[in-house]
Amino acid sequence: MGSISAPIEIAIIGSGIGGLALAIGLLKQNVPCTVYEAAPKFDAVGAGIGLGPNALKAMALMDEDFARMYDEIKVGNTSPSRQHEQIEILGAEEGFGEKRGWKGGSLGHPKFMRSSAHRKALLEIMKSLIPEGTVKFNKRCSSVEQHGSKMVVSFTDGDVIEVDGVIGCDGIKGITRRMVLGERYPEEVKSKYAHTYVYRGIAPMEDAKRVCGTYAEDARWWMMKGKGWAMYPISRGTEANIVAFMQDTDEWKGEQAAREVAREEMEAEFVGFDRRLKGLLPWVKPMKWPLFHHPDTPTYYNGRLCLLGDSAHASSPSQAAGAGQGLEDALILSKVLGLVSDPCQVDAALQVYDAIRRPRAQAVVRESYEVGTAYYLVHPDFGDDLQKITDEANKRLPKIWWYDLEGDVKKAEESFRELTR
Repeated sequence: MGSISAPIEIAIIGSGIGGLALAIGLLKQNVPCTVYEAAPKFDAVGAGIGLGPNALKAMALMDEDFARMYDEIKVGNTSPSRQHEQIEILGAEEGFGEKRGWKGGSLGHPKFMRSSAHRKALLEIMKSLIPEGTVKFNKRCSSVEQHGSKMVVSFTDGDVIEVDGVIGCDGIKGITRRMVLGERYPEEVKSKYAHTYVYRGIAPMEDAKRVCGTYAEDARWWMMKGKGWAMYPISRGTEANIVAFMQDTDEWKGEQAAREVAREEMEAEFVGFDRRLKGLLPWVKPMKWPLFHHPDTPTYYNGRLCLLGDSAHASSPSQAAGAGQGLEDALILSKVLGLVSDPCQVDAALQVYDAIRRPRAQAVVRESYEVGTAYYLVHPDFGDDLQKITDEANKRLPKIWWYDLEGDVKKAEESFRELTR
């Protein structure tokens, strides 16, 4: 009778969408894991989140219940004719572009189904798929070190644990990125300012429709040179999520944190916008949120410590693809760690994960930044030609949406077996 290999134990640092998704995937693969969260409770930064077909596929491949439960909370566009549309492109000036003959551009695909949700609702269903006690709060990681065959994780409260692998899901400002890159690629530890800050708000759908009419019922992006306004339904269609984008040619000064400004200063940034959009400003907070990204990450792992989600590849939101990339990460990593039969194979699993996920995720980060220049109407090839911008987006987005995730899972499994045979 053969001996049974001891199961590996994985520590996940951070309980955001990426960390919880990984926990769901690992538990489905019968890989023991614990999530360590610095905050005293779950917290959802931001309101709305959009997920494309690739993200929904990743959910289903990790755990069919995950996909089914998300299907129950998601909301699409209200108009039947716009169910297959990600977003409509309009001008932000008075008349939404009609004065220059623009009737609106549709970003979508015949097989695409618009899908968004409130982050809190998404976190709720993810929490329900994880056994109680899996997430430990008030656990701020202070160091991760490899001692022999074990990873030693220390916390600021004095606790120390030993595990077989550590996954950093602690976000763009977390410490695990420094631990992975600091010695070899110190110049890539800090995220780079994406030269954009946003204003955010949530309006009751009833009020949004009163101010903006039926424009509030479906996802739309209004464009102006150097500025933009995105709005789409969340909370089962009872609220409209608002994100106003501002291009910033300067560097962001101070901490990577939101900065409150006078309401008059914020409102002055919307001179020239259509009166209907300006009519929604009472629901927008006078708070500048800077956007940072990781355009270059030379590796996602160091020994048995690796990065997932925003800690690996924080992205600007121009393609609404950042969260989906984190879900793809969780899918591949959970599948390959599920193949590990001995702790010594964790290194190979992380090597395979890096080889498969990093090229794809970093391409999305770089492309999202370039798309932002197009949506600000300053791209050298498109300028303010909304038709060209629409046409280019309709060529580009399907490459994200209809990516062959099953193929990546198969490739990961084959690569892992090749490395460990």
